[in-house]
Amino acid sequence: MSFLDSMSINGSALTALRLRMDVIAQNMANVNTTRTANGQPYRRRYVVFQQIEPDNRSFASYMNKARRVGGGVRVTAIGEDDSPFKLDYDPSHPDANEEGYVELPNVEVVQEMVDMMSAYRAYEANITALNTFKDMALKTLEIGK
Repeated sequence: MSFLDSMSINGSALTALRLRMDVIAQNMANVNTTRTANGQPYRRRYVVFQQIEPDNRSFASYMNKARRVGGGVRVTAIGEDDSPFKLDYDPSHPDANEEGYVELPNVEVVQEMVDMMSAYRAYEANITALNTFKDMALKTLEIGK
């Protein structure tokens, strides 16, 4: 694994984690959305990550595969949580059914906050690793002086 591969892996993780934080923010923004374009309440979304396999044509890729070194991470899908909607009794609400219940999104604010904190910490860790790689490169260049 070369120095630039390490930066590429961190870069792919930063991109994927930024998308995850965007999706979480979208979930939190729609916590009270009772009607979307399809007529149903907002359905919670989540991000699915997958490891990027390195190029399989080089000798280094065979060695990395033996050491279980990947090529980064990518987003393969943004899924929708199929858990049931929450029901709230509010007969005066315009989206209430015949019995007076309103279907609310299946978004749990506390769970979204925990997910956001987790994604943020992972983002911070990747920034720290990227800065460490940068510092190592600068120190390497100073050796030649």
